[in-house]
Amino acid sequence: MNAPIRQSQAEILSRLYDMKRKQIEQALQQGNSLRSQVLEAEAEAISNALKASR
Repeated sequence: MNAPIRQSQAEILSRLYDMKRKQIEQALQQGNSLRSQVLEAEAEAISNALKASR
């Protein structure tokens, strides 16, 4: 029963990570280094959660 839940969590986290990477790209293009640093930290946290869910 936990396998489908973990798969669903992994899918959600993966989508969140992809969206966060796009936000980082936008922040870098706009020259907003502070925002990109914050987004990088968020992306790292999502990545760590994704690794832990697998």
